[in-house]
Formats: sequence, structure tokens, C-alpha cells
Amino acid sequence: MKSRLHLTQKPPHQGNKRRKEEVLFVKAKKSLVVIFKRQRILHLALTALGVAILIFLGSVDKGVANSSGAMPRASFAIAQKTALPSSTVRNVWKQVYQKLPNLPLENKYVSRETGKVNPDNTLVDRLIRYHLYVKGRGPNYRLDWKLTLADYLGANELLQENVYPGADALRQNPLEGDRAAIARLNRKQRDALVQTLVSVFNPNSAAATTDTKTPSQPSTAPSQPTQPNFPQPKPGDAQLLQP
Repeated sequence: MKSRLHLTQKPPHQGNKRRKEEVLFVKAKKSLVVIFKRQRILHLALTALGVAILIFLGSVDKGVANSSGAMPRASFAIAQKTALPSSTVRNVWKQVYQKLPNLPLENKYVSRETGKVNPDNTLVDRLIRYHLYVKGRGPNYRLDWKLTLADYLGANELLQENVYPGADALRQNPLEGDRAAIARLNRKQRDALVQTLVSVFNPNSAAATTDTKTPSQPSTAPSQPTQPNFPQPKPGDAQLLQP
């Protein structure tokens, strides 16, 4: 009998090992549950934060549009691309050079596609494309063009090389050369460039400006004030006053 009981009983060290394994398993399970809950809470928090940011940005865009009456810059740039195709821009910069022939061309850059110099890739062409497509500014106002020139002079917004017109089409980025060319212009030349760009994009406004006449001066001197014409006394008029 004693021998049978001895055979059926498990050694003490095996029972302790089994209990330790069960305790470790329970702890590991609890740890996994905690980690899963934390990840789920973090995922929900990130999702809520993203939704809140989108709602905030939407309200800001609406507020800007309602207060200024202007469309967002990105939408305006897309509208400008649709309204002004490349052929129109090409005609515009050609008209600018026709009116201002002393402007630097800066068209000696080599095309990546053809390996030859592209004479149509000029300073004014890149200036217009930067103004319309990169910055999304309107073409009909002097202030917008002055802001663009201020970008080139380093007095306003920073010019970025990777998005500058010609950076992907020319072997050499023309940004630094264009900035130097604009910097060489004096104030009178820059004002003439701004006025020409506005007049080319908005010819009706330019015609109205040039057709304005100064008021004409009167050809004759102002007439002297006329004196009242009283009748002169005649002989015998005094007798009419006697009773």
C-alpha cells in the first residue's frame, strides 16, 4: 500500500514548477490585456485629435473666406491655372518685353528634355508663373506684383528652390540668377515692370488710365464784373421834382 501511494504522488518540485508557470501565464495575460487597452485608447485619442484638427482648419478657412471675400490661396491658384493657360502666359511675357525691351531676358538655361537652350524660358515668364501658380496671387493689382518683387529682393516671403519655375525643366535652377537680375533693377525700373504687368493682364484698366485727361484751362481771362447802367440826368429833370 505504501509503495502504491508513493507511486501516485508527484514530486514536490514538479508541483511548484507548475504553479509558477500558471502564475506567469496569468501575469502575461493581464499584461497583454493592459497593453491592448492602452493601444486602443491611444488609437481613439489620435483619431479624435485628427478629426478636431480637420474641423478647426475648416472653420479657419471659412472665417478667412467670409471676412476677406477671397477664396483660399490653393483654390485661387487652381483657378488661375484654369483661367490662364501656358499660351496666355507666353503671350503676356512677350508683351512685357515689347514694352520694356531693356529688361534682362535671362534665357540662357539649358533644357533637361532637349539638351538645348530654351529661349522661351525667360525671366518674366518665370516671374509670372511664380506669381500666379506658386503664390496664387492675382494679376490685376499692383500690390500683389510688388509683393512678388519683394520676395525676389528677400524682403517678403522666402523663395523655395524646389518649387521655383524651371527647377524641374532646366539643368540649372534659375532662382539665384533671377533674384540677382531683379536686384539689379532700380526702383523706377521695378515700378515700370509692375505697371506693365498690370496693364497687360488688365488692358481695360490701362486704357482708362491712359485716356484720363487733365482738366482744360479756360482760353480767355475771366470777364470783369459788369457795372449797373444807370440813366444819365437830362436838362429839365430837376423841374420834375418841384411840387
